[in-house]
Amino acid sequence: MSKPKRAGIYLRVSTQDQSTDMQLADIQEFAKLRGWNVVDIYEDKATGTNAQRPQLKRLMQDARARKIDIIVAWKLDRFFRSLRDLVLTLEEIESLGIQFVSLKDQIDLTTPAGRLLMQIIGAMAEFEAALIQERVRAGLAEAKAKGIQLGRPSKGVDRKQVLSLRQQGKTFRQIAELLGVSPGTIHALTGVQKT
Repeated sequence: MSKPKRAGIYLRVSTQDQSTDMQLADIQEFAKLRGWNVVDIYEDKATGTNAQRPQLKRLMQDARARKIDIIVAWKLDRFFRSLRDLVLTLEEIESLGIQFVSLKDQIDLTTPAGRLLMQIIGAMAEFEAALIQERVRAGLAEAKAKGIQLGRPSKGVDRKQVLSLRQQGKTFRQIAELLGVSPGTIHALTGVQKT
């Protein structure tokens, strides 16, 4: 008989005064029915980016260390911040040989139907990214056609002043600081390639 799979449970609520009790009870019952061994519970009480969720970070470290076989979350929005984040994280989880279940969304990557659904979600994320790129390019082309200057405005640095400061023995960095520009700008004005 094979060993029971090791499950890591991820829970998240947005504020400190909210409780994860309902999420935990649902997931524990599901894991018990599947015969999985819950080895750790990772609970974050925070909004914001993944960087602000220390337990998610710990979960991913444990996944990379192969301490778990399955990650179970209550809902996708408890685990992922965006469609892009979902696809990238699931790709990493899959590459580690770890399965993923989102209980309330009925996404179970331990089944063929769940894996198919994730392929569809991945294709939609690629499509969304392509649409965004297309809109950005169209917006830039329209702005350019209207004569709108793109990028940071020029500081209007005087090349003669730069050359004079160089003759006085100032370094590129010193000149850049004096004139409020980047050292790269000074290199470009003097015709000296940055090394």
